[in-house]
Amino acid sequence: MVSGGEAIQPQIRPFDDRDVEAVVGLSLRAWAPVFASLEQALGSEIFRRQHPDWREDQRRAVEDVCAAKKRRVWVAEVSTNVVVGFVAVELHHPERSMGEISMLAVDPDYQGDGIGTALTEFALDRLKDAGMTIAMVETGGDPGHAAARRTYEKAGYVHLPIARFFKNL
Repeated sequence: MVSGGEAIQPQIRPFDDRDVEAVVGLSLRAWAPVFASLEQALGSEIFRRQHPDWREDQRRAVEDVCAAKKRRVWVAEVSTNVVVGFVAVELHHPERSMGEISMLAVDPDYQGDGIGTALTEFALDRLKDAGMTIAMVETGGDPGHAAARRTYEKAGYVHLPIARFFKNL
């Protein structure tokens, strides 16, 4: 938290290919506690089978999201022109007017400063601009995803509990 808990108003602009390393880097830093929480929840054996190299998998996932033509991606910058977050949306079901925030991350140094909220609100406005009337987002129920859940709940999302079970064989 850079601002001491007060909201920072970032500049949000379209993703540019030159942003990819910054976006990947902040995402990996942001998601490290999430994957630690997943390992604790699943146990090391299942976690390692599911995520043998989560950093490389997530690097590829972020790069793929940023490169995908059907997704729309924006970055948040602070006054120093430093990329501190990003959001990607996808129009999954235009016939049902439903879009999704498919990926969102905020640099850990800027978490708690309102960047995630600003990106979420921006993404929702872009979905509305595209004619969507329903927005969806998925996140984990583990402690590592608590901040994400708070952001989405604050934005007015309705939580649909879904259970996913794992077992070693």
